[in-house]
Amino acid sequence: MRRGEVLGLCWEDVDFSGRALSIVQTLTTVRGDTHIGPPKTGKSRRRVSIDAVTLEALKAHRKRQRLERMAAAEVSSNTGDLVFTDELGEPVHPNHLAQSFDRIVRRAELPRIRLHDLRHSYATLALKAGVHPKIVSERLGHSTIAMTLDLYSHVAQGLDADAAELVAARLYGSSK
Repeated sequence: MRRGEVLGLCWEDVDFSGRALSIVQTLTTVRGDTHIGPPKTGKSRRRVSIDAVTLEALKAHRKRQRLERMAAAEVSSNTGDLVFTDELGEPVHPNHLAQSFDRIVRRAELPRIRLHDLRHSYATLALKAGVHPKIVSERLGHSTIAMTLDLYSHVAQGLDADAAELVAARLYGSSK
């Protein structure tokens, strides 16, 4: 998901039983103020399946958030439904999310990576794992599969040798 899609995600858009998220809005900034609005493009409005680990993390986060909101009820009037908020239940400013991510990366002594680079990491891993490019494109909310393939052509080149071996295995019954 894009940063604004994550920050605009509401609990009502999390389907726990169906293990999916519906991306229907984004949180952006205009002159420093946060605003909820539509996704970047029509294709950005989408439903994305989530794995069991992510589902459990969301359940635990929701429980923590409810406790924080009860504790902050006296100082906050926010009754919003956003999944990601500050301790008072207020929307997180997109720049604050990026700064928090940067701190986590530094503390973990990982190579410098931008928050948005996680989308690229996901796409690269998915394509290398053999996820069909059309599915990767839809999960990323790209307007076309061509856009995904253009952005990640370096991954497709690396898969060329694997493709040759896979097809050979089907043709000849084994690979060399």
